[in-house]
Amino acid sequence: MVIDILSNSEKYNSIHPLFAKAFEYIKSQNLATLEDGKFEIDGDNLRAIVSNKKGMAAAESIAKFECHDKHIDIQLCIKGKEQFGWKPRSECKEQKGEYNEEKDVVFYNDAPGMFFHLTDNQFAIFFPEDVHAPMIGEGEIKKLVIKVKI
Repeated sequence: MVIDILSNSEKYNSIHPLFAKAFEYIKSQNLATLEDGKFEIDGDNLRAIVSNKKGMAAAESIAKFECHDKHIDIQLCIKGKEQFGWKPRSECKEQKGEYNEEKDVVFYNDAPGMFFHLTDNQFAIFFPEDVHAPMIGEGEIKKLVIKVKI
């Protein structure tokens, strides 16, 4: 997992061949006026999901403690204060149900090992080994998630 601010994003371009394109897309947008929805950036390789929703209670988010096998998430907080739960997948012992290949998600019953916050123009990168519980918070949270195909 990586946590940083958008102005430092170029430091991470060498991690994955699509990261430069993903961060270029983010920086080319007027984040304040982005409409909710799903947007194709580079076919199946890069997709963007914009949402502006009320944050949820920690228990509600942890009930969907998730990770992905085929995508890396770049989750950018555009506006608000978003809390995340996180735990290394290697430490999770209680898988909840089967892996959903169509949605590229698997859930766990484990509790997060730690929590952290993001606010305006801060992002987290979640790799397949990062189990995460997003959207914890009060008030509106506007965010952009880039799904990067591995």
